[in-house]
Amino acid sequence: MPNPATSIDAALPTSVSFNLRPLLIANMACTMAMMAFVSLIGPIARVLGLATWQAGAAVTVSGVIWMLLARPWGQASDRLGRRRVLLLGTGGFTLAYWALCVFIDASLQLLPAATLAFIGLVLGRGLIGVFYAAIPAAGYALIADNIEPAHRAKAMASLGAANACGLVLGPAIAALLARYSLSLPFYAMALLPMLGFVVLLTKLARQELHLKQPPKAVNLSDPRLRRPLVVAFAAMLCVSIAQITVGFFALDRLQMNPADAAQTAGIALTMVGLALICSQLLVRKLEWPPLRMIRVGALVSALGFAGSMFADTAWILWLGFFVSAAGMGWIFPSFAALAANAVEASEQGATAGSVGAAQGLGVVVGPLAGTLIYAVEPRLPYLVAAALLLLIALWPAPR
Repeated sequence: MPNPATSIDAALPTSVSFNLRPLLIANMACTMAMMAFVSLIGPIARVLGLATWQAGAAVTVSGVIWMLLARPWGQASDRLGRRRVLLLGTGGFTLAYWALCVFIDASLQLLPAATLAFIGLVLGRGLIGVFYAAIPAAGYALIADNIEPAHRAKAMASLGAANACGLVLGPAIAALLARYSLSLPFYAMALLPMLGFVVLLTKLARQELHLKQPPKAVNLSDPRLRRPLVVAFAAMLCVSIAQITVGFFALDRLQMNPADAAQTAGIALTMVGLALICSQLLVRKLEWPPLRMIRVGALVSALGFAGSMFADTAWILWLGFFVSAAGMGWIFPSFAALAANAVEASEQGATAGSVGAAQGLGVVVGPLAGTLIYAVEPRLPYLVAAALLLLIALWPAPR
């Protein structure tokens, strides 16, 4: 089976001499490890006697950390260099993930008090989030440093496709290994960020083009970043709303039992990953500017969310999620490229961190907003997402 990161990188323009492959491998490895935890937290919480909200908090804490630390990590990459920050991020991620593995393994054997288990999971997941926040911030800035504006959306789509591969493969591999032990998937996944660190250390070029001029600070209120930051927040908000509500939707609207609802939700999220891979690979074939791709992607995604509202069978729900994610696959690399193209070389790290902070805010707000809206009417979260994306698509272009 071909390496997804290799095939993703192969189609980049031949004029681009910068080698993206190490960055793609590291991102895919860390995303697989992150998503494996998300897919296993339910069974682990049940064994350790944790409440549902405690399991949710253990997952959400990484989004809070991402929101808070994306900008500092991006600014650090302006001062210290992209390569050094990427190595710090993947190295710290590896150590934190191993620590979480040992804690989960010991907890499953010793069965400590639920409060102690909850604190350990939150601290472990939070520490992983501290270092994970460095990877997308420095990665996007590295792409902006080395790839000309006309090809940035393609390169960032390659990075997004690598992450989507991790989104699909991580839970799938974890599910296979979990048949033998709940601890085994974590030890297996802990090898991946270690691999990513080694690849970056040995293969990532030591070129730091941005250090030729002093870094500049970038404010969140900077008018140049208003559109990409709003789009980044809205996109992550819609994705988070869909993720948190799909299981409940299958229970309440599709009238499924818990086991069938869990399977339906899992397939829907798998369709999301596959659609992200396909659509972001398609982005690399196009020469459209980022703003046009945002408009088209938002319209496609809004259509998918609107269709999900009327789902009365599992396959209609899966189709709606696939279309929604296909549109998102056009939006994600485009707002990152739009932000990078709007600022100077000395502002790329701070800008990438600002975009990461906006995405982190969407990850934090989305689950809470989704569950609150869902309590009013199960179809309402998808209506809100469709309306929000329609507004993004119709947002007038700057003069």
